[in-house]
Formats: sequence, C-alpha cells, structure tokens
Amino acid sequence: MKTTRWTPIALLLALAGCTPLGAAVGAGASVGVAAVEERGLGGAIDDAKIRLDINHLWFQHDLEMYRQVTLAITEGRVLLTGTVDKPEYRLDAVRLAWQAAGVRTVINEIQVSDQTGFADLATDLKIANQLRSKLLFDKAINNVNYTIDSVNSVVYLMGIAQNQAEIDRVVGHAREVPHVKRIANHVLLKSDPRRFEFQR
Repeated sequence: MKTTRWTPIALLLALAGCTPLGAAVGAGASVGVAAVEERGLGGAIDDAKIRLDINHLWFQHDLEMYRQVTLAITEGRVLLTGTVDKPEYRLDAVRLAWQAAGVRTVINEIQVSDQTGFADLATDLKIANQLRSKLLFDKAINNVNYTIDSVNSVVYLMGIAQNQAEIDRVVGHAREVPHVKRIANHVLLKSDPRRFEFQR
C-alpha cells in the first residue's frame, strides 16, 4: 500500500475539519481546543493523520462510499457511522479503515438502508446540534472531549469522560433530545485501561 505523507499544515487542516478557505482561523482554533482535550495536542494530531489516511483510502476506493460514511476518531479508536445503500460499502469502509497506520480499534455503526431522505437528515442535524448545545452549557461536562453524530435518530457518542457521573450526564442529555430513538455510547472513562494498552 502506498504511504501518504502529510505536511504539518495538512494535519492542521484535518484537525480543523475544514477546507483551505478560512482554514487559518479554523486550524488555529482547533489547535487551541486540542491542547485542552484529554488526548492532548499530540493525540489530536495523530488522530488527524488517521482521518486523512482513511479518507484518502475511501476516496480512492469509491466516491459514493466516501460520501455516505463518516468517522470520529479518539486516540486511534475509529467510529464509523452513516447510512449506505449497498451492504458492500459497509464492509469496504471497515476493511479500509483498518489499513490506516495508528488505528487501534474500528467500531462499525454504519447502517444499511436506502430509505434515508432529506427530512431524516434535517432531523439528525437538529438532534446533534441540540445535544452539542446541551453539553456546551453544562459546566459539569468537559464538552471538548466528546464527538456527537446522529444517523436516523440514533445518537452516537465518542470521547473520553472524566468519570462515570460525566458519562451519565451526557447520556441523560441525549435522552432529553426529542426524536432520539437510541443512544450508542462509545465513550471511555479517563482511567479506562484500554486507553493505555497501545500507547506509543
């Protein structure tokens, strides 16, 4: 497999999750946020490289699959979400994700369905935004440590919690958001041994 080399600016753009337009502000802000995350700036940069590698593999393999699958990454733990219309996309996305250097775990939450419409996408966006807002304004939650996605009204949580009480608060907020059908919780505790099994 061809190894992709990423420049520091490319990693900052991936960390910012944005395109070159307006990237300077986005990258700078994201670096500031990453520095206070539980995984630290180094962990955030490692995850950004994994994101770039996986997206590159997906894009080369199949553009439609690339558009339909999303990912969240925390300390090499890769959560795959989204809705695909072909079962093989689900398998290919997982197989290719494992090929990226630094991947420790792949969590496959990709749904297979051809029924997702514009109304579903709008509902998912509203759910995710409402939950992000709840976490942002809850001072008992360190919201920078969490990634939230919603697919077909299923909420996917990824990140690192300071303690069980914090996880309970996050899940509790998710349950309060209208239209949520299920919560898939992939958050690890700060002290979870799995965080340290693969430390470099």
